[in-house]
Amino acid sequence: MTKRIKLLLLSAVMVVGISATTIMQNDKLFEITKNIEIFANVYQQLNTKFVDELDPSILMRTGIDAMMNSLDPYTVYYSESQVESYRLSDEGKYQGFGAILDVMNDYITVKEVYENGAAQEAGINAGDQIIAINGLNTEGKSLEDVNAISKGVAGSTVNLKIRRAITGNIDEVTLTRTEVNIPNVPYSGRVADNIGYISLTVFTQNASANIIEALDRLKKEDGLEGLVLDLRHNGGGLLREAVDICNIFIPADMEVVTTKGKVKDRDRTFKTTKPVVDPNIPIVVLTDGRSASASEIVSGVLQDYDRAVIMGQRTYGKGLVQNTEEVGYNSRIKLTTSKYYIPSRRCIQAVEYENGEPVNIADERRSKFKTANGRTVLDGGGITPDVRLDPKENSEFTKALMDQNIIFEFVNKYVSTRDSIAEPRAFSFTQYEDFKSFVANSDFNFESKVEKELKKLMEESHADVKDDFKALQKKIDLEQSDDLEQYKEEIIKEIELDIISRYYYQSGKAKHKLNGDSEIQEAIQLLNDQERYNKILGN
Repeated sequence: MTKRIKLLLLSAVMVVGISATTIMQNDKLFEITKNIEIFANVYQQLNTKFVDELDPSILMRTGIDAMMNSLDPYTVYYSESQVESYRLSDEGKYQGFGAILDVMNDYITVKEVYENGAAQEAGINAGDQIIAINGLNTEGKSLEDVNAISKGVAGSTVNLKIRRAITGNIDEVTLTRTEVNIPNVPYSGRVADNIGYISLTVFTQNASANIIEALDRLKKEDGLEGLVLDLRHNGGGLLREAVDICNIFIPADMEVVTTKGKVKDRDRTFKTTKPVVDPNIPIVVLTDGRSASASEIVSGVLQDYDRAVIMGQRTYGKGLVQNTEEVGYNSRIKLTTSKYYIPSRRCIQAVEYENGEPVNIADERRSKFKTANGRTVLDGGGITPDVRLDPKENSEFTKALMDQNIIFEFVNKYVSTRDSIAEPRAFSFTQYEDFKSFVANSDFNFESKVEKELKKLMEESHADVKDDFKALQKKIDLEQSDDLEQYKEEIIKEIELDIISRYYYQSGKAKHKLNGDSEIQEAIQLLNDQERYNKILGN
């Protein structure tokens, strides 16, 4: 073995923290050192003898990514540039443009602007294209490339060249970076004369305080008899906010969550610490497949203590704790160090993955636990609602309109001729024929799963049956010619949300979503049926 390889091995051993005092079994130490040596030798042989010139950093990054991919989807490696690009603080804030960006037509495009953010203050609107940042042309750049230069210290400035969506004019804009605060409670109010509603979209700093404030405001009007807490599409956030939100509805000194990992000394139990705000108000918590992490802690804890009825769809299944560690040269790894366990002692973490996403496993394969009232609950894949509702998902056709930015581009045109619209709860889009004409004149291309499978079969079939397939294709084309009418209702909903976001931002979208929300109506019905509510909770 060469001296160079020996030094490489020594460095690798130091990086992973291997020492005789931390490895209990000599055979494990041998396996680790043996495989590090093999890896280093393979790396050297490829780098020196492979027929084509290799980039050592890319080769090593491929190996690191493969190692990470063999674990859970949340253990990842960040290079130096990625660390700078994704440097979000643990308060759910970041310092940057205050806008959602995406790549469209080979340029970075503003998809949505945050209220009171830097982009809004600079007069940047959804649909505008950023064609240069500090003189750097953005054409062909990836979103990751732009993030690396767009984020910076609050108060610093950045010079942008903007192509306006409405006029097509090119403007020079100086934007002052600010700390971006995404609203965690974008809307609260009454959804029935006696039922309150609070939408929580993310567990950032002051989420619990904002819920208390919203609840107090709802109580100032007489007759509040129930509360809908909406955690749908809430991907989680700060653990301490999840604990404090549980504390709003359950007393002090109640266990909320325990973290357990390999290093037992680091296991911790989190309990409520403050006087309960409202221990009695009936609650329905709405969840869906995108309710994750802290959302699952809150819904699971309230379910375990029989304090609320959970309604909707099974949650995502992310009950893991991640920490970041330095690994040299300003690079980091974010790795899973422990799992969350809620009061019934169940773990909400999914146990199977496919393409990096949790896979729902059948209830009969999940372990059973008991709530405070003795109700059976399950682990191993999120929180299963007490009242299951079928998910309301858009059709493939509508998703294609959104993915190809047809709705987005139509809304750009729509808002260019209107200075204002009705308030969010009252606004309705009535120019659907204009949208149909816009689609007809666009490059929109849609193939359903059936069509894709049919094409595949046609390519693999014998010539004598291809005529039959062609006849079937014509039939499908005829049946799908009225997709714009068949899915009119859901398409209009998406158009309305995009339009409202241009004038009323995130809070306006939250208000408008209440119109015709069947799951909220189900929650209201349950809260108005106290006998059924108590029966579900085993009271």
